[in-house]
Amino acid sequence: MQITYSPAYTIVPTYECFNRCSYCNFRVDPGVDNWMTLDRAAAILTDLQGTGICEILILSGEVHPQSSRRKAWLDRIYDLCNLALDLGFLPHTNAGPLSLVEMEKLAQVNVSMGLMLESLDPAVIEGVHRHAPSKLPAIRLEQLNWAGELKIPFTTGLLLGIGESESDWKISLQAIADIHTRWGHIQEVILQPYSPGSQESLAGLGFDILKLPEVIQLAKQILPADITIQIPPNLIPNPDLLLACLAAGARDLGGIVPKDEVNPDYHHLQLANLSALLASAGYELQPRLPVYPSREHYLSDRLQAKIQHQRQSIRA
Repeated sequence: MQITYSPAYTIVPTYECFNRCSYCNFRVDPGVDNWMTLDRAAAILTDLQGTGICEILILSGEVHPQSSRRKAWLDRIYDLCNLALDLGFLPHTNAGPLSLVEMEKLAQVNVSMGLMLESLDPAVIEGVHRHAPSKLPAIRLEQLNWAGELKIPFTTGLLLGIGESESDWKISLQAIADIHTRWGHIQEVILQPYSPGSQESLAGLGFDILKLPEVIQLAKQILPADITIQIPPNLIPNPDLLLACLAAGARDLGGIVPKDEVNPDYHHLQLANLSALLASAGYELQPRLPVYPSREHYLSDRLQAKIQHQRQSIRA
């Protein structure tokens, strides 16, 4: 049985973010970060050519929607995606909630996009998200619906262990399933265990990692069959547990990157070691593109041509 992953590299336009989630190991305060320049990105991307990387994950902190710098921020993300395309890569952007117009613009230069739903539990809004206005469930659900309306191949998911109840896992998964049933655009749902890091202010919360196979089984029951369940292998410390998660129904390992920008304290196994571990249980690790074949027809002729070029490279 095949288990997929995306050979990826992360470009961060800016770490600055107006949200203050107490578990975050990524953000810096607005105004103190130097944004990624196109020249710097071009140098990075040029060095990546010929290395087998296909996906460029554009992962950004959020500039406030009312900020005078919001347009410049979105333009920078657009230009970085366009540069990645020109240099032979396939961009996937996750930059927090966007307006419908902003999403429509970025859809021109992305083969897929993403936004974590995280949780619908009000306790999370009153807890770790109390200083994070863009984490309101209504805003996130609206984003998932807009992505469907715009026919954007999309990734979303749950963040497990941030103060939500176990019953919320079912509620949140059902909300994702309902939106996908309407639009058919969700490729993957990530089940991401909260993992303590060295830069956060949160203490005392966490996810019982041994329950992850149980959550995977729940997701498999609720989600439509054409949504792939994804887990981040660097956040699963025990090899036997990783294999148990695959046995429970997870089929994708997400982007395997040199550095997990969201969880910088947790490093991925070398691909050879990860492949050997999976092979020991009868699984075959296979690279994939950041857009699934069943969603490619959503995309423009330009993006489809870039996909075909990368498909030939990934098979070589």
